[in-house]
Amino acid sequence: MQDNVRFIQGNEACMEGALYAGLNFFAGYPITPSSEIAENLSFRLPRLGGKFIQMEDEIASICAIIGASLTGSKAMTATSGPGFSLMQEGLGYAVMAEIPCVIVNVMRGGPSTGLPTSGGQGDVMQARWGTHGDHSIIAVTASNHQDVFKMTVEAFNLAETYRTPVILLLDETIGHMRERLEIPEPGEIQVVQRLRTSVQGGVDYHPYLPREDGRLPMSDFGGVHRYNVTGLYHDMWGFPTSSPEIVHGLIRHLVDKIENNVGDIVRYKEFYLDDADTILISYGSAARSARHVVKSLRARNIRLGMIELQTLWPFPYDMIREKCKNADHIVVVEMNIGQVVRMVKRAVDAPDRVVLANRIDGRFISDKDIKGILRVIQGKGV
Repeated sequence: MQDNVRFIQGNEACMEGALYAGLNFFAGYPITPSSEIAENLSFRLPRLGGKFIQMEDEIASICAIIGASLTGSKAMTATSGPGFSLMQEGLGYAVMAEIPCVIVNVMRGGPSTGLPTSGGQGDVMQARWGTHGDHSIIAVTASNHQDVFKMTVEAFNLAETYRTPVILLLDETIGHMRERLEIPEPGEIQVVQRLRTSVQGGVDYHPYLPREDGRLPMSDFGGVHRYNVTGLYHDMWGFPTSSPEIVHGLIRHLVDKIENNVGDIVRYKEFYLDDADTILISYGSAARSARHVVKSLRARNIRLGMIELQTLWPFPYDMIREKCKNADHIVVVEMNIGQVVRMVKRAVDAPDRVVLANRIDGRFISDKDIKGILRVIQGKGV
């Protein structure tokens, strides 16, 4: 086997992608089904000169990666649903203070303890709205190990580009299944490095004054600048303020830096859309079954197409609207009670065209499940 080829779990593919992206600090607390990420980084990262810390809980974990990022590290944590719930206050702090970091959520059945060893996709809306207040967020996902690697690198790139926490939503099926991964050569995939300020020591430094292009250079804690970081609304020096004008400008900045760049942020794959009268929309492990259905039915001359979402937030409303404008039916395939399907209905004209194919019982959604829905909408019964 070639040195750059592995046969590994999806959680390990995530780890490899993080190391490729330059991860040098990880803090986390073991939780099924994400634990292999922390386990493997516990010995891989120190060998590469990075820092690994097992924290006492998930609250401490996200706080640790926030602090590490402020010192200049590329930082990540990994968890699952219950731990992700505990991280929501820290996630909001990272949004407000504009601190780049990556949070991996290997989803399982929920709520509460739920189904720790079964797959699920029930945390999609939590990723968007879990932390309080008006904000935008970036959340990405993947359906195979090669894309897990790529989207992990992409998560770090987006975090550094937009100075924001980025959520990588995997699930138990992807996390634990084994599959071939070919690790790209260094430089083969772009890795975005942190934009650091060129302002020298002794010069008035404004840590929260964006450049003309909207990007916000950082200065590492412990370096030449001393500045304030807070979860309160703050001015360009980082000091708390309740000025309505500054508060308005800051919240618009936090939202607009993401919402105004949807075209640059969103990633997706499309299959056979040119002549499709029915389009499947799916993501994560559920997209594997959806792709199998498309392939098998196309072989029978059924005009079926597919969109695989790799970016869930910001949601690609315009892309969905354009790609699906001529479809008679749109079937959203997901393993929850119906979360992305709501966004698709908002995106398209005539939302009654949109139907849901799902499972919520811990079992993996199969091609039979999807074909059953297709038979119903085509008037052929179950």
